Amino acid sequence: MPFPPAFLDELVARNPIEDVVGQYVSLRRSGSNFFGLCPFHGEKTASFSVAPDKGIYYCFGCHKGGGVINFQMEIEGLSYPDAVRALAKRAGMEVPEDEQYQSRYRQQERLWALHKEAARFFHSQLYAPGGRSALEYALNRGMSKGTLTKFGIGYSPNSWTSLVDALRDKGYTDEELKDSGLVTVSRKNGNLFDRFRDRLMFPIIDVRGNVIGFGGRIMTSSDPNAAKYLNSPETLIFNKRKNLFALNLAKKSKLGYLILVEGYMDAIALHQYGFDCAVASLGTALTEDGATLLSRYADQVVLIYDGDDAGQNATKRAIPILEKAGLQVKVLKMRDAKDPDEYLKKFGADRFRILLEESSNRVEYQLNAISKKYDLTDDDQKVKYLQECAELICTLGSAVQREVYGGRVAETAKISMDAMKLEVERARKRRAAREKKQQEKIDLSPARNLQPKSRAIRYDNVKSAMAEEMVLAQCLQEPALLTETAELTEEMFSSPLLGKVFSQLFRRYKEGLEVSVSGLTDLTNEEMSHIVGILQRQQGPVNEQALRDCVATIRREYQAGKVSSEDDLLALRNRLKERKGMKQ
Repeated sequence: MPFPPAFLDELVARNPIEDVVGQYVSLRRSGSNFFGLCPFHGEKTASFSVAPDKGIYYCFGCHKGGGVINFQMEIEGLSYPDAVRALAKRAGMEVPEDEQYQSRYRQQERLWALHKEAARFFHSQLYAPGGRSALEYALNRGMSKGTLTKFGIGYSPNSWTSLVDALRDKGYTDEELKDSGLVTVSRKNGNLFDRFRDRLMFPIIDVRGNVIGFGGRIMTSSDPNAAKYLNSPETLIFNKRKNLFALNLAKKSKLGYLILVEGYMDAIALHQYGFDCAVASLGTALTEDGATLLSRYADQVVLIYDGDDAGQNATKRAIPILEKAGLQVKVLKMRDAKDPDEYLKKFGADRFRILLEESSNRVEYQLNAISKKYDLTDDDQKVKYLQECAELICTLGSAVQREVYGGRVAETAKISMDAMKLEVERARKRRAAREKKQQEKIDLSPARNLQPKSRAIRYDNVKSAMAEEMVLAQCLQEPALLTETAELTEEMFSSPLLGKVFSQLFRRYKEGLEVSVSGLTDLTNEEMSHIVGILQRQQGPVNEQALRDCVATIRREYQAGKVSSEDDLLALRNRLKERKGMKQ
């Protein structure tokens, strides 16, 4: 069963949204609302608003929004029950017994504890007789015993059930072992076997200090197809897209920036040599979730991926993802070594520090990458080089930046600065024309323009959905209007999300509870952001006739069961605007 509505209302009341958000964002009052820089994307002008009277936050830049519980979920990466638990603890409230919640949280707690026991087991095996070769390997790779302890590095024995037996002895059930992802199940007889065998083990620890998974490097194998590195699969507590190796340590660094590398060994080597701000992605390309996580702990990231083609391609993909998260990106190019681990062993920390200071920003890196594609002694290739550089430089927002980098390219290609400036301006005009054409295409398509920004939420019947949005916005503004919607049912809504929200609001009104966004439950962060976005777009005086028109539209569309034409959409939108204007 879900949390009792009365408990959630009390939880929200005792955690004023401006106070909770204010722990993470510097807010300034403007009228009845507060504004600040959005913590979820990079920006220089405050577009993040908090409305205490409505109990909501909304960013006009990235369009994230919701109530205080959603904010806690988004900012800390928590599940809904965990966010409720955190806010209850903040307010000194007891979480009521809830079978479904307690069961899920107990499962998470058991998995965290199980992984902690697994980490202890692996670490102990590193120093057992069977782990001698793994320990020698780790020491030969330059890891001190202090580093092995600091990172909890261990060894998974070369046997089928060592971990299974150890965890069973600790009281963990076979079902819990299956849920952990640390075992495999025999298709033949259902027996459990260790997933990791004969591997150097790296615990993956989240920012709250919980062991949530493992990465394992193979030691010896008779199977030529065996993966060099093997990671834990996705589980209830482990999502590799939303976590980074060693961030639990790097978040405490005083260096003022983070270093992002490809592998565990590089991150560990950097920490051992004094660069305690290093993190590594978890066996997959950097994701937006990973970049957002980084942005919570630093403003600048230095990318140090391997110098091979795969590493350079990964660098190119990572740059825009990091910049979108609001991070300043620099790229370090390895010299005389394939990765940071090798470089540090060859030349030491001081030389690496010089290399860091010489790391280029992303524009320099990209211009250098373009130059390698062309032979500048060939006139045709020189022209292509200049055109591609101009396309990159024209994206820079600062005229000073465009002139500086344009000058460097002109000098490299041995052409005049004026000629390069002209080429950059032409590229800017072409880009502006493309963007204008694209925007016009969107503006001329009402159905597309009115679709939710999140791809996870789509409207099959935009005409009905527009009316549904208006009904929700009006009723949230004036809950008494819900009496005018008594003929509607959740099934009549073309959008399942809007129907679910309407049903919750109507039920709360009938039960005498507060009708507000904060009282909504069982919504994802994307869904809650969409609902708050509707409120922002539909601001204005209450209009009872417009509400009745929308109710009628929802009923007609439900009965007709067909998607409207774009002419109908425009007509409906114009009628709603007219009615709103008449009321004003």
